[in-house]
Amino acid sequence: MKKYLDRALAFAKSEVVLCAAAVLAVLSMAAVPPDRGYLDYVDWDTLALLFSLMAVSKGLQGQGVFDALGAALLGRLSTTRQMLLVLTFLPFFVSMLVTNDVSLITFVPFGLVVLEMAGCERLAIPLVVLQTAAANLGSMLTPMGNPQNLYLYNRSGMAFGSFCLLLAPYAAASAAGIALLALVPKSEKMHAEVKPEQQGSPRRIALFAALGAVCLLCIAKLLAPLAAAGLTLAVLLVVDRPLLKKLDYALLATFVAFFLFIGNMGRLPAFSAFLAGALAGREVEVAVLASQVISNVPAALLLAGYSSNWPALIVGCDLGGLGTLIASMASLISYKFFARRYPAQKGKYLLWFTLVNVGLLAVLMVLYYLVR
Repeated sequence: MKKYLDRALAFAKSEVVLCAAAVLAVLSMAAVPPDRGYLDYVDWDTLALLFSLMAVSKGLQGQGVFDALGAALLGRLSTTRQMLLVLTFLPFFVSMLVTNDVSLITFVPFGLVVLEMAGCERLAIPLVVLQTAAANLGSMLTPMGNPQNLYLYNRSGMAFGSFCLLLAPYAAASAAGIALLALVPKSEKMHAEVKPEQQGSPRRIALFAALGAVCLLCIAKLLAPLAAAGLTLAVLLVVDRPLLKKLDYALLATFVAFFLFIGNMGRLPAFSAFLAGALAGREVEVAVLASQVISNVPAALLLAGYSSNWPALIVGCDLGGLGTLIASMASLISYKFFARRYPAQKGKYLLWFTLVNVGLLAVLMVLYYLVR
C-alpha cells in the first residue's frame, strides 16, 4: 500500500497542473452532473493536432536533428558572447516550429554541456534564464509554438498570416531585449568543438519531416487535424512504437480536464456573468494576471469561454508566460535541469529568473499599450 501511495505522491508532485485540473473537473461535476453535453466541451481538433506535433517534435529530437543544428552553429564561434547569443537564440527560433517545451528539453541540457566543455560554467545561470525566456517568447510568433497558441488559433478562426502579424511586434521586441541581456556578461576568447551525441537515420528524419508537413497543412486549415492524428498514429505503430510511450499524455489529459471544468462552469450563470464582466475590455491584463497563478495554458482554456476578443486573449496569454516560474509550465523544465546540475545555486537562479522575466514582461506590456 505504501508503495502505491509513494507513487501517487510522486506523480502528483511531477504533474501538479494535471492533478489540479482533475480535481477542479471532478468538483465541477457536483454542480453539473455528467450528461451528453460533456462531449461538446472538448476541442478534439486541438487535441489531435497537439498529439501530432508532439510526435513530430519527439521524433526529430530523437534523431538528433536539433543537436546537430546546434553543434554546426557552435563550431563557428570564437568568444563566450557569441556562444551565449547562439545558445540563447537556438530555442528562440526552434520553438516557433516545435513548441517551447520541446525546445527547452533539447537545448538546455545541450547548452550546459557546451558550457562545461568550454570551461564557462559561470555562465550557467544567465544562459538557462535567457534560454527559457527565449523559448517562451519565440514560441509566441506561430500557432504551433506553444499549446495555448494552438488552442486559441483553432478557436479564433484567424488566418495563419494574421496570427503571426499580430504577434510579430512582440516577438521582435523580445528578440531585441534578449540580445541586449545576452551582451551583459563579459566576453572572453574560447574554443569548444561540439559534436552531436548521435547520428540520426536520414529515412526517419525524412519521415518525421513529412509528418510535420502534414501538421502544417492542418494549421493552414487544408486538412482535418483528426485525419493528421490518425495518420501519425498509424505511421508510429508501424515504424516507431517506442516513441508513442514518450509523448506527453499528461498535457493532453490536462487539456481534457480543463475542458470539462470550463464547460461545466460555463453552464453556471453566476460564474459566467462574473468572469465575462471581469474580462470585458481587460482581456490582456486578466490573462497576464491569471497566468501568474495557474500558468498560461490553463488561463487560455479558461478565459476563451468568456470572451471572443481573440487578439487580446492571444497576446495576453503569450505575454503571461513571463513573470513567475509557473507562468509558463515550460519554465519548470529549465528549472529542473538547472537545479539537478547546480543544486546549490537554485536560489540565485530563481532571483535572476524573476528579475529577467518581470523586466521583459514590463517592457512588452508597455509595447502593448503603445500599439493597441
